Amino acid sequence: MKYPVPVILAVAILGLFSCTQKQVQKEIGLQLYSIRAEIATNPETALDAVAAAGYTFVEMAGYNPVEGTFYGMPGADFARLCKARGLAVLSSHINGPDPNTTPWETCMEWWDKAIEDHLETGVSYIVQPSMWKSAYESLEGLLHYCELFNTVGEKCNRAGIRFGYHNHDREFTTVYDQVPLYDHMLLHTDPEKVFFQIDVFWSQVGGAPAVEYLEKYPGRFELWHVKDEKEIGASGEIDFKAIYEKASTAGLRYAIVEQEAFTMEPFESIKASYDFLQNAPYVQVSYAN
Repeated sequence: MKYPVPVILAVAILGLFSCTQKQVQKEIGLQLYSIRAEIATNPETALDAVAAAGYTFVEMAGYNPVEGTFYGMPGADFARLCKARGLAVLSSHINGPDPNTTPWETCMEWWDKAIEDHLETGVSYIVQPSMWKSAYESLEGLLHYCELFNTVGEKCNRAGIRFGYHNHDREFTTVYDQVPLYDHMLLHTDPEKVFFQIDVFWSQVGGAPAVEYLEKYPGRFELWHVKDEKEIGASGEIDFKAIYEKASTAGLRYAIVEQEAFTMEPFESIKASYDFLQNAPYVQVSYAN
C-alpha cells in the first residue's frame, strides 16, 4: 500500500523523536571494593547485580599475590565470569612491597609475578592504591617510591598495561619542603610510565579539591575514582559538574565509582550512584578513544 507523503513524514519524525528520547547507556565502571563482602561470598550474584545496575566494566581489588588468584579463582576464570555478564575487566588495585624496607630485587620479583598474573585477566590498568608508612616519613623515602613506580610503570608498558597510583587524603596533608607529597609524586614520576587515578572524595577530604589538580597537571589523570561520602551526589558537598568539565584537560579515559559507605542495601546503593551519573547531563557516554 502506498502512503501519502505527510503520513510518511510523520512516521519518520516520530521515529527520530523516539530515538532522541532514548537514553544511551554510559560507560561507567565500579570498583568491586564497593561490594567487598558480597563478592567475597558469592561472586556470580554480585556481578549479576553490577551488570543489572548498568555498569559496563569493573576494577578489581581481590588479588592474592601468593596464590596468583583473583577473588579466589584464576584470573582467566574471573574474567570469564565478568564477560558472561557484559562486564569488561578494566583495572586492578594491588599493593606491592615497601621499597624502603624490602630489597629491590625482591620488589622486582613481586611485580614481575603480579604483572604476569594480571595478564590472564586482560586488564588494561594496574593501580597501586596506597603506600606504606615509609613514604610519609621522609622525602627520601617518597622519592624511592617514585623510582619504584617509574620502574614498575616501564615493566607494565612492556606488557601492554598502564600503571598508576590512587590517592587518599594523606598525600595532600603530608608536606615536604612546603610542597604536598602528591605534588612531589607528580613531579618525580614519568608521565609515560605513571598515571594518577585521582579519588575526588579523598582529595577533597585532604583539602585539595580535585579540580585544582586536574588543571595544574593536565593529562596525568587517565582514571578517576568518582566517590562521595556515601552514594554519589547524596552529600551535596562535591561539585561533580565542575570536575567532569575538566575531563578533557585531565586526560580522563575511564571514570570508576567507588563506595566505602552506604545509606541503603549495597546493591541498591551502587545502582543509585550509577543512576546519578547516568542522568547527569555533564557526564559523557564515553571518554576512551
